[in-house]
Amino acid sequence: MKLTLNALQDKAWWQERGYQLPLYDIPRVRAATFSAPRWLHLGAGNIFRAFLAHAQQRLLNQRDAESGIIVAEGFDPEIIEKAYRPCDNLSIFVRLKGDRTLDKIVLASVVESLTMRDDFERLRDIAAAPSLQMISLTITEKGYAIKDRDGAYYPAVAADFKDGTARPQSYIGNIVALLHARWQAGGAPLALVSMDNMSHNGEKLRAVIMEFARAWQSAGHVAPEFVAWLESTKVAFPWTMIDKITPRPDPGVAERLQADGLNGIDAVVTGKNTYVAPYVNAEELEYLVIEDDFPNGRLPLERAGVLFADRDTVNKVETMKVTTCLNPIHTALAIYGCLLGYTSIHAEMQDAELLALARAVGYREGLPVVVNPGILDPQTFIDEVVNVRLPNPYIPDTPQRIATDTSQKLAIRFGQTIKAHGANAGALTAIPLVLAGWCRYLLGVDDNGKPFTCSPDPRLAEAQGKLKDVHIGSTHLGGVRALLSDADIFGVNLYDVGLGEKVEGYLRDMLADNGAVRATLQKYLPE
Repeated sequence: MKLTLNALQDKAWWQERGYQLPLYDIPRVRAATFSAPRWLHLGAGNIFRAFLAHAQQRLLNQRDAESGIIVAEGFDPEIIEKAYRPCDNLSIFVRLKGDRTLDKIVLASVVESLTMRDDFERLRDIAAAPSLQMISLTITEKGYAIKDRDGAYYPAVAADFKDGTARPQSYIGNIVALLHARWQAGGAPLALVSMDNMSHNGEKLRAVIMEFARAWQSAGHVAPEFVAWLESTKVAFPWTMIDKITPRPDPGVAERLQADGLNGIDAVVTGKNTYVAPYVNAEELEYLVIEDDFPNGRLPLERAGVLFADRDTVNKVETMKVTTCLNPIHTALAIYGCLLGYTSIHAEMQDAELLALARAVGYREGLPVVVNPGILDPQTFIDEVVNVRLPNPYIPDTPQRIATDTSQKLAIRFGQTIKAHGANAGALTAIPLVLAGWCRYLLGVDDNGKPFTCSPDPRLAEAQGKLKDVHIGSTHLGGVRALLSDADIFGVNLYDVGLGEKVEGYLRDMLADNGAVRATLQKYLPE
């Protein structure tokens, strides 16, 4: 059996094998969407299907919505060509539960799949529709960049500035062109909702959209009235916080589906190294908090578990997650997972010392200074992270992946908590252990003396250079003091807050011999 609209006619076949089918009239939903689209999403990756498409399916099942989602992909058209269209835009969402069971949910909420490369005129028509309430985005943080590290515009962006709105080459240029089409059609209100996992995402989206639009105005491609419309209350850029672990398609999940008798569901790797399949696997827990600013109305997504709040609350939720309840724990496990030879996060959670470290970072040193957003309870959130999410064996996430760009993460994930402890920061133990662990990690040698390749990081070579004279079996710390004094990396000068010497001491302990990393954790962490 293949995943197609025609195959769904045999409901008994699917239900006998435990699949949850759509509870609505799919042709009717598709017709309603084509006649009056309400939701266009940009970015057809896995989190879109596992989270947003499933949320809309819940609304449709509950009769809280009449239309579905139109999705467009602007970076990797093969996602549409190889994962969506062969299956009539259907997907199977495999919910990976901590008790080792699976929920298999057939999603039909995606009505149409498009590519910016081939379907731009169709996208203009959708963007111009007065019924459209939201354009949401999951395009990754890199999708918002229009300049390189030297501040120069990327060639595609520079070409767009010169050529105008007819057929942009860049992702942001395409979005601004769609907005221009909407303005030309009468300028109905609209919310542009970034659902990418980055702080102040709505603010960042607005900034890059406005920069692009003003460049077009300066070049004479768009009228000042268009820019004024973007700046008005008719166009909103709500902030959001999204959290759901959605890894690559798992071959083990594919085997389970194939055992049911499904064909043609193997994952493929696109030319741009995107892993896609007709199914998507993800953890059961999820969080989406959205600033309630929708000038053209919105879908009742709160009935599908989405939380709506004011901007300040969204920011507090983001701060809670990033500085206390999830990201610091993730980074701690990433660093020590690499040092102790682990290749999966869930396996680390079975390690007594690493579990103690995770709990100490979150509960002992994070919770006392957490920013409580009110809408979510911080302790409950950490409880789910430590007891449900990270130990889930179905989530094949690796410390090596999470260790990417660690130098860019330490300031926000640990520096903020250090500052919050104020004069008491010198009493911290778990956080300085993590920072010492990162210094030890930079040597590229694990706790058994085996070399490993450090994950990509823009400041890796610089940081390693400060430690070039540091070796296992020696107490000489080389340029460690210069490294630990770098407030750009750590958010503070660690010596100014009474932690520099403590980190040095932990690092010396870890350098004593093979096995010293684990011995250091055992020495300083509570039973």
